[in-house]
Amino acid sequence: MRRNNSPLFVSAKAVAERAGVSRSAVSRTFTDGASVSEETRRKVIEAAEALGYHVNHLARQLRERSNIVCLIVSDLTTPVRAAMVDHLTRKLQAAGKITVVLNTESDEASVNHALKLTLHYRADATVVLSGTPSIALVKTALSNGQQVVLINRDDRLEGCDIVGLDNATAAREALFLLRRAGCRRVGLLTSAARTPSLVEREQHFLAAASTEGLSVVTLEAEATSYGAGLQSAKRAFARSDPPDGVFCVTDLLALGFMDGARHEFGLCIPKDLCVIGFDNIEQASWEAYRLTTFEQPLEKIANHVVSLLVGTDLSVPQAMRSAVFEPVAIWRRSVRHHPI
Repeated sequence: MRRNNSPLFVSAKAVAERAGVSRSAVSRTFTDGASVSEETRRKVIEAAEALGYHVNHLARQLRERSNIVCLIVSDLTTPVRAAMVDHLTRKLQAAGKITVVLNTESDEASVNHALKLTLHYRADATVVLSGTPSIALVKTALSNGQQVVLINRDDRLEGCDIVGLDNATAAREALFLLRRAGCRRVGLLTSAARTPSLVEREQHFLAAASTEGLSVVTLEAEATSYGAGLQSAKRAFARSDPPDGVFCVTDLLALGFMDGARHEFGLCIPKDLCVIGFDNIEQASWEAYRLTTFEQPLEKIANHVVSLLVGTDLSVPQAMRSAVFEPVAIWRRSVRHHPI
């Protein structure tokens, strides 16, 4: 417990007094590359260790740049979002950045409020992992000197760094895998969340099916959760023309859909029903599911984001700073290898 009237933090002034040097000498001792004699450095280090002094990097950096990177995240409890935050925070911290995670609701008002907070924190940069902040607010962040990185957004806003996924290729490959498995009534399970990446997967899957002259049984879940996938299966197989092969826009939906099909309707996967997901969350590899899916290359994405935020030359054209990553097909047992 802290003693009454004792300071919460040891000041640089206290270190200077104990070491018998000036306040500026203390500052130079803890500044990389600054000029200070070895004798003075020794005195300052000994005094700092004796008093338990730690440099207040935040106060120092606020005079110029804060070194803060804010991550705006909604649906943080979903496995793929949590994994992305894990990769980003560890790599940003290793690069010497102060990472602030703003956990929001998925509605626009909540995310907009979070983006305003980044301005109060004087963050150098903001990484938006949600699809909901308004363009006007993103422009406000840019006009206040922030670097803004948008992940999986469909906006092409001048001044923002854009990091996305090649959802088109994945959606076309999902249709190809279902067709190769001999599926005749192809289905699509999408989500009412309508985030840009989910909408892209939906649109490109439907476009690919249209090119082949196929009609698609389209189902829209209320959310992107396991429970929503389970309920969607009940609706799908209550139809007179249920699908025999389904592309689900997220793994959580796919896992719920599989359990609903098996436990409520007695279907065998993949004999009676083929299912493909998207994200390659940990649960997709569990023996109970062995879900064929598309993996988001989260580590590559995180590495790219960190490269954008560390030593970035903002004079480089935006097109060269932005990137699109290709999801990797992960083949497991929820899709037949051969038609029946």
